[in-house]
Amino acid sequence: MKLKIALFQILPGKDLTEQTMIGKKACEQAKAMGAHIALFPEMWSSGYYIPQDEKAINELSISAKDDFVQDFRALAADLEMAIGITFLEKHEPKPLNSIILFDRKGQEVLHYSKVHTCAFGDEKMLSEGEDFYVAELDVGEDIVKVGSMICFDREFPESARILMLKGAEVVLAPNACPMEINRLCALRTRAYENKIAIATCNYPVGQPDCNGHSTVFDGVAWLRDEPGVRDMCILEAPNEEGIYIAEIDMDFPQDYREHEVMGERYRHPEKYGAITEG
Repeated sequence: MKLKIALFQILPGKDLTEQTMIGKKACEQAKAMGAHIALFPEMWSSGYYIPQDEKAINELSISAKDDFVQDFRALAADLEMAIGITFLEKHEPKPLNSIILFDRKGQEVLHYSKVHTCAFGDEKMLSEGEDFYVAELDVGEDIVKVGSMICFDREFPESARILMLKGAEVVLAPNACPMEINRLCALRTRAYENKIAIATCNYPVGQPDCNGHSTVFDGVAWLRDEPGVRDMCILEAPNEEGIYIAEIDMDFPQDYREHEVMGERYRHPEKYGAITEG
């Protein structure tokens, strides 16, 4: 099947009400464009604003049962389109940086919180997520195994590797940072070494200090019946605001994973003790 993912490289509003309005309009546009999945940039509920005051950040955080999140659950069912909504999640002792993926029937299939928070910066105000998860997503024509990692998670090979080992075919990666050559190379590498597709949604220019360049790498570096290599980057958005659609031919990755040597096939986990001992 051809899986269409809409990346919402859009600017946030001033408050939760505007975030809801802008987000709903984007979802309606994505559905009209034929998307199976709509993905928001990181922490859409606050526009990635993280107060550095405990009272302020707790007041800004919302629960998964909040009207904001539930509005997108209902919208997913109305549009019959999966929606990955991101938000600053209320949590003790500190809030979480989270995504919930609702399927086309409005059912919650994935709830992930950022494991590798940027604790050296504003995200010191946040708690860390506990684990990485993979869910089966019914997109109508097929079932796709989907996981998520958020922004800085990309810098740790273990994030994508665990998702691959749990069966992920597509990784949804909300983002809020400048996407320059090194970060783009990290995403390309995570896709290449795990034979998985990674869809990253960033804020556009105008949202400090972001610069757009949302991407999709499909994880297929070459085809058996064709000479040479192919570019795994099937979408790189420009820096300006927009809704960008990537179409992943899911038959390519499935065949590729069955025959190629990356991923899990030649691993030696019994020799990787230093990683888990750290």
